Amino acid sequence: MPQSRIHLHIENLSSLGRVFEADRKRVREALARHPALKGRVRTSIGHDGDVLEKRLKTADVVFAWDIPRHDLAQRAPRLKWMHAHGAGVNHLMPLDWLPPGAALTNSRGIHGRRATEYASMAILMLNNRVPEMVTNQRKGRWQQCFNSNIGGKTLLIVGVGHIGGSVAKWAKGMDMHVLGVRRSGRKHRYADEMHTPDAIPTLLPRADFVLMSAPHTDESHHILGAKELARMKKGAGLVNYSRANCVDYDALIEKLKRDEMSAVLDVFDPEPLPARSPLWKAPNLIITPHCSSDDSDYYTPRTLDLVLENIERHLAGKPLKNRVRAELQY
Repeated sequence: MPQSRIHLHIENLSSLGRVFEADRKRVREALARHPALKGRVRTSIGHDGDVLEKRLKTADVVFAWDIPRHDLAQRAPRLKWMHAHGAGVNHLMPLDWLPPGAALTNSRGIHGRRATEYASMAILMLNNRVPEMVTNQRKGRWQQCFNSNIGGKTLLIVGVGHIGGSVAKWAKGMDMHVLGVRRSGRKHRYADEMHTPDAIPTLLPRADFVLMSAPHTDESHHILGAKELARMKKGAGLVNYSRANCVDYDALIEKLKRDEMSAVLDVFDPEPLPARSPLWKAPNLIITPHCSSDDSDYYTPRTLDLVLENIERHLAGKPLKNRVRAELQY
């Protein structure tokens, strides 16, 4: 007999701030956007573990960035799936903590509009040599930094998924040549060429700009290492808003110091970036503190919509959206 009522427990972490808070008002408004679920969803909301153990006893779905995961099968005997409030799930790997039959879903794709806006801004900043001008400003040095129009230049996107594809569409609108990389190598309508990751070393010398848009997995760790960075053309620019450990930042700093390239970085390990990190004083670099794609007004509401849509799908016997595949680590 199909399940007729779902208990959704929402666990907030105050340390994440307002952007990531699913409070009663946001939950109430999300439920109103899904009238088909009226009377079919019971919600509970916790903060910093205050009611977590009690609610886990009856929860079918948990929505959280993270929770204590030990003995979860015993603590949450009805758990069908957990939704991670974010796209990255490295902190939840491996998935051996999931109860038998339970799944993990994530928020990939929710960032799309903001992330595309940020990436396009960053690429334009690189083309206009803003990182270099900021470095000169700090030194009180007047040095004109001229460049040419971005049209006709080449953008390499490592990770042509939802967001990478959206940036590719923007880049084609700017008359850029787009090289794409993704695990499958499958064609994309807005990429002039699509490749698998093994082609990255041969693609880097062709790129004026490189956008990192890939998840961090064992396979993508330092996918831009010292050898790969050395193959980038002089004056090229790098944007990394996906995951810090996709790029070897130690090797990147050396390239920046030699005025061989410029970069815009939004992700770091650890975070917050320690005050002693050499990145703070690296030349030709713009640092943004991991705020590129989380929309302050819409990120959590849109994520709640995804969770509720998945509840609708579950009740209808349909597969969940954004289910994380353990073997791919995303």
